[in-house]
Amino acid sequence: MLGSSKVVAFVATAAPARARAFYADSLGLSLVSEDSFALVFDAGGTTLRVSIVQEVRPAGYTVLGWMVPDISVAVRDLAQRGVAFQRYDGLKQNAQGIWTAPSGARVAWFHDPDGNTLSLTQV
Repeated sequence: MLGSSKVVAFVATAAPARARAFYADSLGLSLVSEDSFALVFDAGGTTLRVSIVQEVRPAGYTVLGWMVPDISVAVRDLAQRGVAFQRYDGLKQNAQGIWTAPSGARVAWFHDPDGNTLSLTQV
């Protein structure tokens, strides 16, 4: 039933000004609208709604990710914009923080200002 419908992605923020700067300036997403309920971005044709809440309780897993053609270039570019990539015990990550999965996919994780875990993936 929903197979041909567009998805809307959601993430939460308790600090909308900080989130606006991160998603627009650091990640390069276009701000579509903003009101007292949410910041709305265009994320490559997908609507990303950054809902404004009183308190964010970040999940212990990735909540939002991007498929990129060259993860090394994407990590380098985001790092130059101040994005810090996460390191996890038990995962063999290279100097950029990129992990190669058994499937061959390459993944790197980072946090937004509210502590939500985001990722980049190259397959």
